[in-house]
Amino acid sequence: MSESKQSKADIKKGIYLAPWEKSFDKLLNPFEEFIHRQTTSGLLLMGTAILALIMANGPLAETYLHILHTPISVGVASWQVEMSLHHWINDGLMALFFFVVGLELKREILVGELAKLRNAMLPIAAAVGGMVVPALIYYVINPEGHEAYGWGIPMATDIAFAIGALALLASRVPKALITFLVALAIVDDLGAVMVIALFYTETIVVTPLFIAGGLFMLLISFNMFGIRKTLPYFLVAVALWYSLLLSGIHPTLAGILGAMSVPAIPKYDPERFGTHVRRLMKRFDASHQPGESILTNDALADVVHKLEHGIDSVGVPLQRLEHAWHMPVAYLIIPIFALANAGIPMSFGSLSETMSHPVMVGVSLGLIVGKFVGITGVSWLVLKLGIAELPKDTRFTQIAGVSLLAGIGFTMSIFVAQLAFNHDEDLLLMAKTGILLASLLAGIAGYLWLYLVSNPVESKD
Repeated sequence: MSESKQSKADIKKGIYLAPWEKSFDKLLNPFEEFIHRQTTSGLLLMGTAILALIMANGPLAETYLHILHTPISVGVASWQVEMSLHHWINDGLMALFFFVVGLELKREILVGELAKLRNAMLPIAAAVGGMVVPALIYYVINPEGHEAYGWGIPMATDIAFAIGALALLASRVPKALITFLVALAIVDDLGAVMVIALFYTETIVVTPLFIAGGLFMLLISFNMFGIRKTLPYFLVAVALWYSLLLSGIHPTLAGILGAMSVPAIPKYDPERFGTHVRRLMKRFDASHQPGESILTNDALADVVHKLEHGIDSVGVPLQRLEHAWHMPVAYLIIPIFALANAGIPMSFGSLSETMSHPVMVGVSLGLIVGKFVGITGVSWLVLKLGIAELPKDTRFTQIAGVSLLAGIGFTMSIFVAQLAFNHDEDLLLMAKTGILLASLLAGIAGYLWLYLVSNPVESKD
């Protein structure tokens, strides 16, 4: 009864709600608030990693492995691409992860912390130090044999986990410190992508590589011709992914290349859009007839269509795509990746052997010690030389705390480990164990360090 009265009141205000819409909104709003919190993606990732460990070490272990190795074929008629579910996740879904990374990187270079050289110097230098020193530590411990191929594993930082951990301290650390970590992690991701492209490609097939180059140029041409619809980019990017798959270069790089081609400049500037909207709104008011449905008023529908087109023209495709894909990647793709890759069989009988294995030690020390020494040391050096400056309201001790959080390597480190030891299950197991252990210790150490050296931030009301 009250629902019916409420509906009549809404209708008088010009608001039309479906019968269950209000009830659905009451359920949806708290859920939306929860998933938009910065800590949630990190908690979800942690939960799926724990679930993978439970599945790999419990009665479902055999089923877990069987599902991951299930062959899945995609194609039309005689054209087929067949890979295991595990490979579809790592080679297919992760291309979307790299696409979002590419969009974030492009935005940071154009208008973010990496746009101004003075602001960009500290996170860039810190990221380079945080990649080089861990790789050197790993290589010193594993200088030869197939084990040496894993030097790229401790170079990477997991942006979701690291920022999620820092967000837990949002009331104690300045916003500029979070921005610094974001910029550092994005440069770190770019470095990881370059390492994958240059050093973790086994064989190159020239013809598909040339086709991939042509497809990338086609994407750039779309941008130059002012094409802002996303469908043409998507179709060509899928073809680019397939060409890279055939060429031997890891196909997830199609995500980065696709992101680089997405337009980042709107068709209308804000002033022109404002003028356009005011003119259309005058036509809208003139065309509106009280009591008449928009379904029978072609002039009104035309104005609404032009308004929609104008909104598309003042919006930036890069921004729209980043907004649209951030949540599916953070809350679906990365957790699926963790579920498929964090399942490490534990054998407590051989625990001492595992803990002393050179690959495990190299990965762990690289992520914990290497990231700390590399980021803190290089940051201190560039600050002393006057090349860079500390972010606003931050202290150097907080930069050191962030360098510990950067030792959370999880997603990207596991991804590189899969490439480095794809044909050696034992070494892959040691690398993953090192990643999980180091990520756990780095997260705890970084959180405690920052909690101790930071004071509550005063709110500005």
